[in-house]
Amino acid sequence: MQHLVADLQAYSAWRVGLSDSIAAHRDWLHGQELDDAHINVRIQRLLDRLSDDKLNIAFVAEFSRGKTELINAIFFADYGQRLLPSRAGRTTMCPTEILYDETRAPVIELLPIETRANAISTTEYKRKLEAWHRVPLDVNSPDSILQAFHEVSLTRRVTVQVASEYGLYHEGNTDDALLVDASATIEIPRWRHAIINFPHPLLKEGLVILDTPGLNAIGSEPELTLNLLPNAHAVLFILAADTGVTKTDSDIWRNHIANLQGRKKGRMVVLNKIDGLWDELKTPAEIEQEIAKQVKSTAALLHVNTSQVFPVSAQKAMVAKVRKDANLLAKSRIRLLEKALSDYLIPAKQEIVRETIYGEVDDLLNNTRSLLDARRSAARQQLEELSALRGKNKDLIAHMMQKAQKEKDSFDQGLQRFQAVRSIFSQHTNTLHSYLGMDALKAEVERTRTAMHKSRFSKGMREAMTQFFSTVSQNLWKATRQVGEILEMMDAMYRKFSHEHGISHVSPMLFSTAKYLREIERLQNSYNKHFNTTRTMLINRKSTLMHKFFETLANRVIYTFEIANRDVENWLTAVMTPMETRMREHQSQLRRRLDSIQHIHAATDSLEERITELEQNTIDLNRQLSEVGFQRVKLSAALEIGDKRQEAA
Repeated sequence: MQHLVADLQAYSAWRVGLSDSIAAHRDWLHGQELDDAHINVRIQRLLDRLSDDKLNIAFVAEFSRGKTELINAIFFADYGQRLLPSRAGRTTMCPTEILYDETRAPVIELLPIETRANAISTTEYKRKLEAWHRVPLDVNSPDSILQAFHEVSLTRRVTVQVASEYGLYHEGNTDDALLVDASATIEIPRWRHAIINFPHPLLKEGLVILDTPGLNAIGSEPELTLNLLPNAHAVLFILAADTGVTKTDSDIWRNHIANLQGRKKGRMVVLNKIDGLWDELKTPAEIEQEIAKQVKSTAALLHVNTSQVFPVSAQKAMVAKVRKDANLLAKSRIRLLEKALSDYLIPAKQEIVRETIYGEVDDLLNNTRSLLDARRSAARQQLEELSALRGKNKDLIAHMMQKAQKEKDSFDQGLQRFQAVRSIFSQHTNTLHSYLGMDALKAEVERTRTAMHKSRFSKGMREAMTQFFSTVSQNLWKATRQVGEILEMMDAMYRKFSHEHGISHVSPMLFSTAKYLREIERLQNSYNKHFNTTRTMLINRKSTLMHKFFETLANRVIYTFEIANRDVENWLTAVMTPMETRMREHQSQLRRRLDSIQHIHAATDSLEERITELEQNTIDLNRQLSEVGFQRVKLSAALEIGDKRQEAA
């Protein structure tokens, strides 16, 4: 625990230090008059991204595998008792997110199970604050915390009909039938989803823990399949050493974990309850051999390396930490799991953040250097021009003035053509926005929703969903082609103005829609795998499964398009800004050049003054260019980008 806290605190400190360095760079740009509104917006987005950064760990298991006990042992043993309810049988009754938001008071928010009777997703309910039941947390009283946490595991008995309406009972399912008592009632969770806002040291550093129910709940709550599990940075899959990999364990692993977003990293298998193998009639070597055998068998059945399987005893680890029994703690092997979790999770997350921030920072620095290079080049050109006028008569100066005026007039005409290009750019932009338009997407969602409600058969519902995916994918592909046309047009424009006016050439900023296409493909694959089958449609009522799934899926698609629209808007601004900046800069240089020659023509004694001014300006620009290099080194150090990139910087 201390190792994990220390590593997470170090990561948090790195993030804060990086934010401070980026903020200092923004201040430097402002002090050097090198910033503008667009640059400030880009930097603020970087700072917001770092501030909102989270680390998500999901714990997944069928019931009675000791999952909740493992969470208690890793994260909450310092409280001297179990905070999350942990006992024999099923204790995690609903998906539970444990996090900390300092802007809100400590509280447990519970979404009533009755909300499953409609098709509104959990994500949508998170925007409806009035729908949640709240239990305040007294963080100064462990007993009060424990009592409040028990709210999460509460259940109630309802009729089979009600359970069926909630999607928690399926006629013909033998496992569900065993849960029905003599009065035709069945026990179900009281809550659909829980969010615990708790000021724990790890949670304060940005850790988010997801505790999930078993296979039945995962299958009936699309929010887990489509959102929470795929977005977890690490998934711990818990098995019981005494039972090994059961059929339900295998189903959970194969259908919900093994191929999350196509990732092979970040998946850890925990072989819990190894204390069941501690046989006093066996030697330590024999016990060790038995554990190793279980590890090897588990790895083979799940198709993972044995290094990904961690045998532990969560219950003994919890006892050892509470009683401060070092020998029992070592025997529980919990430290090996904690270290592996820390060694993988934090560096992997740090690398994701580093790569994202590095790309943005590198682009900002390159743009600043290009701007300063353009200014220095213009200053040197003017300096050479004016130095050549020393000792010349007024006629030659007048000729130079006419030449400068002609160049300015030519550039002004070029500006008119630039505005025409901007008009074409706006047309392309409008076309791009039409493919990514939120109104059109929401209309498509509503059309699909209506078609599903009208359909009397599962085939019609599946056809509606297939059409929805087809339309969404086609719009994204059209947007992809439109982005390509904009890039081609902008590159041609950049080259044309560079050639005609001697403006330094810069390639337009690239943009890819690949990640949005991958997300839509992932959602469609999830739909095809878990829901678009005849068997699924036969054993689940369409009103309690397909509609819930569609609403969750639609929310994810809308969220993906919202991100795409935001990113596209940023890119459209970024792709035009460098040229606009260079055009303004070139126009300003031409104007200053003409003004200088006009002043020199009117009073020849101002020639030396202007030459001195340009020489000093060149010195200042050289200093600023050197400082850009220092800024790059500082930001590279804050990013900890490694020796190769440091050398390049």
